[in-house]
Amino acid sequence: MERTRRTLLVDAALALALLAFCLLTAPFLRGVEGQQRAVDLLGSLLLAAACLPVAVHRRWPLAALGLTTAAVASYLVLDYPYGPVFLPLVVSAYAVGRRLPLRFALPAAGLAYAALLVHLLGGSPLGVLGVLPAGGWIAVPLTIGVARRMVAESRERERVEAERRKVEEERLRLATEVHDIVGHGLAAIQMQADVALHVADKNPDQARVALETISAASSAALGELRATLSRITPRQDRERQAHAPTPGLARLGELVGRVRDAGVAVELEVTGDRRPVPTQVDVTAYRIVQEALTNVVKHAAAPRATVRVGHRPDGVELEVTSPHTGDPIEEGFGITGMRRRVEQLGGELAVEAGPEVRVRALLPVAAG
Repeated sequence: MERTRRTLLVDAALALALLAFCLLTAPFLRGVEGQQRAVDLLGSLLLAAACLPVAVHRRWPLAALGLTTAAVASYLVLDYPYGPVFLPLVVSAYAVGRRLPLRFALPAAGLAYAALLVHLLGGSPLGVLGVLPAGGWIAVPLTIGVARRMVAESRERERVEAERRKVEEERLRLATEVHDIVGHGLAAIQMQADVALHVADKNPDQARVALETISAASSAALGELRATLSRITPRQDRERQAHAPTPGLARLGELVGRVRDAGVAVELEVTGDRRPVPTQVDVTAYRIVQEALTNVVKHAAAPRATVRVGHRPDGVELEVTSPHTGDPIEEGFGITGMRRRVEQLGGELAVEAGPEVRVRALLPVAAG
């Protein structure tokens, strides 16, 4: 609202400035051969009629051009001398090109041009030589306005496309997060549910342990899922929600513990001097290990795995190995998601199959 009011004031000031300039220069205009009529009261009124529509040239460009053209054409037909009277016409023609599509701007400019040519038919000393100047007062500002509009529209399209890509990337990132959290939790739950069903009659105590593990795994997964989804809820709702701790390298021990509770023998080896890393690197490292262990739970030939974390001066190196069934490895959503995370950080990910399945990742960190 404030911007609109400021724009109207600027346009009104421009219209008054043009009018003042036209009226102040009018007494000094002598015209060309035969155009000796001095600018009298009627001429001054026509100058005012030509300049004042400039005050609304941005809001109503067609109306401004029409009124200005009618006043300028009348001024010329009455043999008043040439001069600054064309300036409001320039402003209005520019506004039409800048504000309106070509299907409206071109016909409007054509009609304005035709109106200007009328005075040439009434015995103007310029005769046919006035055709080109008359066209220039309209064609040049119109062309500049159209060019400016096309540039502005191109920038707007680029901005909208960038916003669309940003939204799509955020959706994909959230989908990957949800896949990692839910997939890991459900894999652990499924394994323990199978154990519970298998021993329910023969060993109720072991079935109870399996059910407790299921409860803990589901609670942890729901906590992470709630924290992830809270990022897209309104701020006041986020402030009311209890956030789960941010996943990171410091929580790998908890992750490994949950997988062990699910029945997988996991060894965790950490080497190098640990130092703070960017949050995105920290979360990505956790998610890669989480997804790799989820695949161990679901697909490994035997329930065991080794997780190695190497802290290097230039980054974090991860390796997760597990027995291989011998089947070809297909890159589904999980591996694709890991690869996308790593590549976004400028790192490398490799999934190798041999006697063991080996997932290796290098996440670069700028040396400090």
